[in-house]
Amino acid sequence: MPARTPELRFNTQFDARTGEPTGVAPGIVRVTAPNAGPYTFRGTNSFLVGSAPVVVVDPGPDDSGHLKALLDAIGGRRVAAILLTHTHLDHSALVPRLKAALGAPVWSGGRHRLSRPQRLFEINPVGRESDWRHVPDRVLKHGERVVVGDTALEVVATPGHCANHIAIGLAGTPWLLTGDHIMGWNSTLVAVPDGSMADYLGALERVIGLDYLHYLPAHGGEIANGPDQARALLAHRQARNRQVVAAVGQGARSIGDLLARIYPDLAPPLRGAARMTLRAHVEYLADRGLIGATHGVAGMVVFPASN
Repeated sequence: MPARTPELRFNTQFDARTGEPTGVAPGIVRVTAPNAGPYTFRGTNSFLVGSAPVVVVDPGPDDSGHLKALLDAIGGRRVAAILLTHTHLDHSALVPRLKAALGAPVWSGGRHRLSRPQRLFEINPVGRESDWRHVPDRVLKHGERVVVGDTALEVVATPGHCANHIAIGLAGTPWLLTGDHIMGWNSTLVAVPDGSMADYLGALERVIGLDYLHYLPAHGGEIANGPDQARALLAHRQARNRQVVAAVGQGARSIGDLLARIYPDLAPPLRGAARMTLRAHVEYLADRGLIGATHGVAGMVVFPASN
């Protein structure tokens, strides 16, 4: 008998306590930035990991108030590194000012890069929200362990939301910092060519296979049973793939047609994200021959796969 798929649930009752250091787990303090919005929820969560020295994970937007809040929370302790889960600006824009204030090196999964080459006439919808200037002092690789004081950090490659996305596990504990890969308040935006649905689904499967039970995302609150949320998100994306194939079979021929059929009641502020993610689903399905798709100046045209 197949295992039951967990129900996908989102928790929007998150008290961010913006700017206030908040202990969320042993050795982990959260400071939420004041950049609430339709894509960032209550704001970007920055984390201080360890005690002495400290690692700052995802400094967040270039905001003077948030910089002060982080420096106050650090309180003069030595900072071993500034670490990024990925290089979208709501996570990384504060890095230059924080690095100048602390003198700490910057670690990440590498420079910002696309998940695949950009096509002729194609627009990267999140290009302006990406940190193309970021150059890390150290590139972190999947499976690498970095010991900082009495804390061992495990690097988990989680591409999909963007190509250089990583999650950070506190080895020997139940805690995994998931960045934007897995969130509790909403599903994750996957926008091609910046991101990749194939990579995202593969990274969900990778995380499910780990021993970490509690997730701390970069937006929203703790996910108490993280692997169940990851399984539910994987099932959700697989169901969306089936919806897209069915809609194309019923006559949908554009992203707009798919949006109208699959998200008929979606609020206007969220339609842009839905269009981007539908494009990622279409690309995933077309690459596997489950539907057809063409790309041109007028946009994407979808059609049933030829038998």
